[in-house]
Amino acid sequence: MEVGANIIVKGLVQGVGFRYFVYNRAMKLNLRGYVKNLLNGDVEIDVEGDRSAIETLIDEVKVGPRLAIVKDLIIKWKNVEQFYKGFKIL
Repeated sequence: MEVGANIIVKGLVQGVGFRYFVYNRAMKLNLRGYVKNLLNGDVEIDVEGDRSAIETLIDEVKVGPRLAIVKDLIIKWKNVEQFYKGFKIL
């Protein structure tokens, strides 16, 4: 089933290759959307695709790349908007 999710990742997640980590995982899982750094030091992921693939991405994001320290995730599930053509780093 296709769904969407907006995920805010808190912790030491900037300057550690986190966006590239998310991009690579999202591409392997055939997800659409984007990942970007926020001014407050968090990372935002907006994603659409198969719910089980998004849940797999969330599990991997909880760990993150080797140098990251993920402290919290804020996840908001939403309806698919069919806005995204692929997955991008913003």
